Amino acid sequence: MKGWKFTELKDVTNNLDSRRIPLNSTQRAEKESNPVYPYIGANNIMGYIDEYIFDEKILCVAEDGGSWGRNEKCATIYNGKVWVNNHAHVLTAKNNLNLEFLLYYLNHSDLNLYINGATRGKLTKSALNSIQIPLPPLPVQQKIAAILDAADEYRQKTKALVAKYDQLAQSLFLDLFGDPVSNPKGWEKQPLEKLMTIVRGGSPRPIDNYLGGSYPWIKIGDATKGDDIYLHSTKEHIIEEGLKKTRLLPPGSLIFANCGVSLGFARIISFEGCIHDGWLAMSDIDETKLDKIFLLKSLNSITEYFRRSAPDGTQPNLNTSIMKSFEMILPPLKRQVDFKEALEVISSQKAKAQASLQKAEELFQSLLQRAFKGELV
Repeated sequence: MKGWKFTELKDVTNNLDSRRIPLNSTQRAEKESNPVYPYIGANNIMGYIDEYIFDEKILCVAEDGGSWGRNEKCATIYNGKVWVNNHAHVLTAKNNLNLEFLLYYLNHSDLNLYINGATRGKLTKSALNSIQIPLPPLPVQQKIAAILDAADEYRQKTKALVAKYDQLAQSLFLDLFGDPVSNPKGWEKQPLEKLMTIVRGGSPRPIDNYLGGSYPWIKIGDATKGDDIYLHSTKEHIIEEGLKKTRLLPPGSLIFANCGVSLGFARIISFEGCIHDGWLAMSDIDETKLDKIFLLKSLNSITEYFRRSAPDGTQPNLNTSIMKSFEMILPPLKRQVDFKEALEVISSQKAKAQASLQKAEELFQSLLQRAFKGELV
């Protein structure tokens, strides 16, 4: 790290916090007659208004309401006309600093030791000023930033490609079947209870007394990451004694999250596993009328409808009666199967893109680590 030194942030940046102006909802509404300029909060663009404060290249760092852990984004560069409220610090670079270099360092580093506040974290101006950063000569900073820019651009393009496959699958579903609730194509409909058996899971309590066995214990968190059709594994397992108080399902079962913030999505399990009372299980599906993949995608496409249908309460909750009475569209089975086969092609391409994304993420993280150890250039 020849030529590198450590310095405090205040020595290489100009702090423009005094120029920030917060707006309440009424004041923002008064400035939205021609909303073209970004209104910046702690973490991102909150909306657009018709006036601006800053018209230069600035680095905004979350002051409160942000995340400051390792690889958690707390800083963003804006270049142009923007309005910044008092939830983000505003910095410009002095002559010996490349702003992109600082951006990558702050977003890569664990800054929690600078954060105050037990319930709502806050990065005060004095704490921000005291952050220690490694500072190589300016040409080295520029080279590092250029390399990281290129790696990040590749990463973002790959991430966008994965998202496009998701959009393609959704568009294909709507083109073939329309919205399952409004049913614009006029398909025949039947209540789910006439097409399958729907039962609720069970929860042995306290669950800690039943963990540590060999029977997969399916939690919502297991199903919200990775594959959007199949669930292949769980983090936790329960003992045989817990089977008396839960519901053990065979491989191929379709499960549906029926409560809480994750209400309204379905997965198919590829293993024998147990579900708690936050899941519904759908079995004995009439395969002469319904393809399982079509059913899953139908349910996943109308999450918001199920949330609105849930009884009022602190947590939305769909009981079995509500689900049994829901009328499912029944397009011709051949069309459902054709959709499934097209979806398999899309999923295959998406899997390749996800593998590329994983490699792009690993490359980016490797470059970040090497960059700030002085090993990149």
